[in-house]
Amino acid sequence: YTGTALGLLTELKKSDTKPTVITYSAAISACEKGGGKYTDTALELLGEMKKSGTEPDGMTYNAIVKACFDGKRYSHAQEKTREAI
Repeated sequence: YTGTALGLLTELKKSDTKPTVITYSAAISACEKGGGKYTDTALELLGEMKKSGTEPDGMTYNAIVKACFDGKRYSHAQEKTREAI
């Protein structure tokens, strides 16, 4: 599931279509569901999302905080929770 979602995001970017908040949130959520080994990928996607000018929403932050907890990145989870508020 995670690999498929990340692959679809990669294909979308290759087609010169700008990912939306929904696209990024779905990919970050897939990372969260993939377990702690995808925490770094989820954080990278969030950074990429912000850099592209796409604003994270509540669903994005929910997924990234869960991904950070799953990866035992508690300080990152706290940081992202503060950003969401």
